[in-house]
Amino acid sequence: MPFARLAAATTPTCHIGLGLAAVGRPGYINLGRDEDLPPERTVDALRERTHELLDAAYAQGVRYFDAARSYGRSEEFLADWLNKRPGLDDIVIGSKWGYTYTADWSTDAETHEVKDHTLATYERQRAESDALLGDRLDLYQIHSVTPDSPALTDKELHAKLAEAAAQGLTIGFSTSGPAQADAIRAALAVTVDGEPLFRTVQSTYNALETSAAPALAEAHDAGLTVIVKEGMANGRLAGPHAPDVLKGVAEQTGLGCDAVALAVILRQPWAGVVLSGAATTNQLASNLHAAVVDLDDDQLTRLATLAEDPRTYWERRGQLPWH
Repeated sequence: MPFARLAAATTPTCHIGLGLAAVGRPGYINLGRDEDLPPERTVDALRERTHELLDAAYAQGVRYFDAARSYGRSEEFLADWLNKRPGLDDIVIGSKWGYTYTADWSTDAETHEVKDHTLATYERQRAESDALLGDRLDLYQIHSVTPDSPALTDKELHAKLAEAAAQGLTIGFSTSGPAQADAIRAALAVTVDGEPLFRTVQSTYNALETSAAPALAEAHDAGLTVIVKEGMANGRLAGPHAPDVLKGVAEQTGLGCDAVALAVILRQPWAGVVLSGAATTNQLASNLHAAVVDLDDDQLTRLATLAEDPRTYWERRGQLPWH
């Protein structure tokens, strides 16, 4: 498991990763993103921003970096950064397949990405990821598995994934939607030749969306590394948009709402890596303060009141505009 590399890390931030969803393409659904990125979102401008974030993250102890085929040019930007640092051997690189980026570098495209979990898509996108990341790729995840995903039942796909695992690639999956717990439990039951196929799970969990917690605990107990995404709820837990309860706790700690929101996740015993989706180096630095936030029982009780019904949460997420 490549995440064993993190066990040897001693920085407080080694269990915080950097996700590149917000900077690998000109459009995304995070709130406030229209102010966070350069006004001219050229390929070169976002490449430069991505490299700034990767440099800052590594310098501050971050050791996991997360991309996807559908995050525009995120794999390309990450590969460029890695190619200039051939001796960097203490990091873990993850990417995802299953969505195809279709916006053609536009922020107002009618469709930004198309989901397809078939074997043909895996083979095409695996070749694309390999061409960019090669043997630097440690983890390859099925992107946004839901309970009805054919990736959970396609035995031919499972065999191909198991073949990749036998060659040293860690195989994982991510989840989304109100039935994340069902998808996680279904994936835990997938085996090839009697052995579990998946070694990692990446799910949405935050102060507003906590429904996957029991299933993530089960995954952790089964030996999977749990990666948490969307800990900031696509910006809904950032300072300008944060609920009053979160603002009150943040004021008590003297740190940002974002740091408190991520600290809640880091406290979960099953959370292996918590992703920052920062789009600026200042946001990243603030996010990384999560590693030193100390929350008392009263503060945790107050923050627990923020949890929403998962259907309500995902309906609202689905209505967020692409900026």
